[in-house]
Amino acid sequence: MSINLRLLLLFFALILFLITTYILKKGRIPEKYSILWYFIALVIFLVSVIPNVIIKFSNHLGFEVMSNLIIGIMLVLLTFLTMALTVIISGQKKKITLLIQEISLLKAEIKNEKKEK
Repeated sequence: MSINLRLLLLFFALILFLITTYILKKGRIPEKYSILWYFIALVIFLVSVIPNVIIKFSNHLGFEVMSNLIIGIMLVLLTFLTMALTVIISGQKKKITLLIQEISLLKAEIKNEKKEK
């Protein structure tokens, strides 16, 4: 792996770490998702610092090129992230439906009280 690629990976890992930290401090991402992005930054950092270990690991798993292993790992992580977000969205949809029903009941109750007066 060339030194330019290693430096680029180091720079990208640092930027990813800083952006994740900034977004986490602003409260725009939950901690459990920030851990995932920190993990990805750590993997990129390790690939840039000790590429021989990753290359041997990818060859042992049957990947001809280390980048194929990294892309495969990223695809798996993104699939799990998509699944987690789908579960969260489904839960939020149920909560919104329940809130709409409760508000409708409260409005009907208020109308009934006004009619009785």
